[in-house]
Amino acid sequence: MINSSSENLVLILRKWISQAPAGTQLPSTRQLVAEHSLSPVTVQKALRALIAQGLIESRPGIGTFVRGMPTARPYDYGWQTAALGTPRQKLPEVHPSQRTLPNDFIALQSGYPDRELLPERLVKSAFARAARSESVLQRTEAAGLPELQSWFAAELAEQMLPGLSSPSARDVIILPGSQSGLGSIFRALVGEGHPMLIESPTYWGAILAAAQVGVTLIPIPAGPQGPDTRELDRAFERTGARAFYAHPNFANPTGAQWSPEVSERVLEILKARGAFLVEDDWAKDFGISSDSSPLAAREDNGHVVYLRSLTKSVSPAVRVAGLIARGPARDRILADHQAQSMYVSGPLQAVALDVVSQPAWRTHLRSLRQQLAGRRDLLIESLARHVPEAHLQLVPPGGLNLWVQLPDGTDLRRLERECEARKLAIAPGASWFPAEESGQYLRLNYSGPNPGAFDQAGRILGEALRSADR
Repeated sequence: MINSSSENLVLILRKWISQAPAGTQLPSTRQLVAEHSLSPVTVQKALRALIAQGLIESRPGIGTFVRGMPTARPYDYGWQTAALGTPRQKLPEVHPSQRTLPNDFIALQSGYPDRELLPERLVKSAFARAARSESVLQRTEAAGLPELQSWFAAELAEQMLPGLSSPSARDVIILPGSQSGLGSIFRALVGEGHPMLIESPTYWGAILAAAQVGVTLIPIPAGPQGPDTRELDRAFERTGARAFYAHPNFANPTGAQWSPEVSERVLEILKARGAFLVEDDWAKDFGISSDSSPLAAREDNGHVVYLRSLTKSVSPAVRVAGLIARGPARDRILADHQAQSMYVSGPLQAVALDVVSQPAWRTHLRSLRQQLAGRRDLLIESLARHVPEAHLQLVPPGGLNLWVQLPDGTDLRRLERECEARKLAIAPGASWFPAEESGQYLRLNYSGPNPGAFDQAGRILGEALRSADR
């Protein structure tokens, strides 16, 4: 993995190479070490990166030489547009939460926790054990590793209300991350051209997945206590929809958690309408002042399809999620999953199971709760100090984000540019709305790197907001 020192040297050498004729010999490693005060390992990493980019070549026993900056021959891909036709939807850009930024940026736009919040030792040990196991040479069953299926089922069973039937391992499907699971769920339960109810605002990835499937989204307004249940019931009646996608716990982006009254009323509506709830428990491991309380633990008639990911809490490199569904819904989702992904990597499943089965996993989650609380409060204090115009609808009881409303008329695009000019990355809220925005919002991630810079981030945001207003 290339580090910041190697990256800087790569940039320096790229500029030098751009001005050197092809065949020019580079300074030796020893010269580069002395000139830039770097270690030989760092210099070698930079040279390997330049070789991989095709800019230089190594001649053993002789030295390293410039190959010259490649000149790109212009291509015309117009024939592809004619062959493909008009796209059904506008192709998405890279979402702000997925962007990789220079190290000197304060990254409040990210969708992932900082490395410091991950169980790094557990993950590395698990990968080492998995590398020595048979899983690296075997294909797993389409529904997943039986032991991991059992773990997901047992976790939900711990929260089931007395008298209800707990899910079995057979009810679990292991997926390569929750995003791919959403596509399979929407295809299997809703289908192209059919309506699906969805909280507004909600996870941008769910909106994207629904668009890819061709599902028609019907927004249901959601506040600090959850969705408007009267509007939810009317929408089911008006549209004939048979599914509702929602985050009952620590919603993305708002951090809201449904009240017990809203949860019970939603279950009543689902049963009366013969409909499904697609419950995305994305922040199961990120409770702060509250714990996740899944609706899937309150009913056993198959109305709730429960999705729970490990990607954010274990490691972004471990794209593993569990889906729990009962009856024909489970079989149809599995059939679609097989058509899309065949099965999930055995070593990744083994790593995920290894991590969550360790006693230290529970210890890590307790520490994580405290760290998230501290980071959340730091960012809230910074906003209160430097951005009094910002309105926080609620202090999230869990999750990774603050959902901040700015004054009406705020030009969020301009604000984003003003912030980036000051090396602060933010995420405007438009992409979290399945229809028109209900206001001017930002989603700010308090779990990202360098919480010590949160006060500076608030100051920059305040300055940029006032500059954008002018």
